Amino acid sequence: MADKVTITDVARAAGVSRQTVSNTLNSPEVVREETRRHVLEVIERLGYRANQAARQMRTGRSRLIAIRIDPGGDGISGSVLDRFLHGLTETAAHEGYRVLLYTAADDRAEIATYEDLLGSYKPDAFVLTATHHDDIRTSWLLERGLPFVAFGRPWSHLPDARHPWVDVDGASGTEAATRHLLAAGHRRIGFIGWPSGSGVGDDRRAGWARTFTALGSETGGAGDLDALLRSVEDGIESGESAARDLLRTAAPTALVCASDSLALGALQAARSHEGERPVAVIGFDDTPAATAAGLTSVHQPLAEAAAACVDLLARALENPDAMRSPDAEGSPSEQAHVLLPPSLTIRQSA
Repeated sequence: MADKVTITDVARAAGVSRQTVSNTLNSPEVVREETRRHVLEVIERLGYRANQAARQMRTGRSRLIAIRIDPGGDGISGSVLDRFLHGLTETAAHEGYRVLLYTAADDRAEIATYEDLLGSYKPDAFVLTATHHDDIRTSWLLERGLPFVAFGRPWSHLPDARHPWVDVDGASGTEAATRHLLAAGHRRIGFIGWPSGSGVGDDRRAGWARTFTALGSETGGAGDLDALLRSVEDGIESGESAARDLLRTAAPTALVCASDSLALGALQAARSHEGERPVAVIGFDDTPAATAAGLTSVHQPLAEAAAACVDLLARALENPDAMRSPDAEGSPSEQAHVLLPPSLTIRQSA
């Protein structure tokens, strides 16, 4: 049975020493990549389970990565974090880590949870999500020298971030969506996004605005941008209401939205709108709901983002000072910052 497999059994099956198996589990950075992967494959095949308590006593490390989970909301936008968590859990497991989930109502409650977790489970590192301007969580962790990576940019401190982060380039995503619509002949392209002040929302709006201004010369410039813009809270109902208002007052032939939730509402309004041509709609996040509705949407490479987070954490745990050390110019190391390009998944809606 799996619980009777010993480290000696693993070493014999893998053709390596017991120390190599131990290093693979406890100090993977000292094992060659090829050997480490081979040993991990044998461990998985044999069903070996190390004594976690004993390992923690030997190494002083829990092999736990903590991350907050948020309420699912309307069940659409919430699926984005679900996909990221799946990728993070899978990638972390390959590196010998486990993911510890917790909840918190706001930043201060999350910091209180950090203190509780550090006193009880002693996670090796944290992954921050839902980053925003003036995020007090990052300063709290930095002041205490605790390893962490943010999935999301530190909006108030770019480009001088002092910690590793991974993000998806939202502006390039809405730029690609707007270019696609312009290439299809649309010249009045509206945007439905969130109220100003959200780093993510502002970034996605900026991609639409700069592309529409640069390539949509027939729109008339900034005046039309204001007329074609609506900012509302995220949700299907608010997206539908904003779209109906835009269609009535500004007559756009296409709509780019900051989320699939907004876009699904806009799609309802577009399909009931009577005009010379169907109103095209593009969302953001490429959720399962977008697939079901035939909604064209910007796809985020969430598995790649999760893998990049684990890679940065592994490097931070191996050499914490290197991740925060400035380069010769006094700027943070670019190697600790990963900005991934999204892609456009084209379906019937645009």
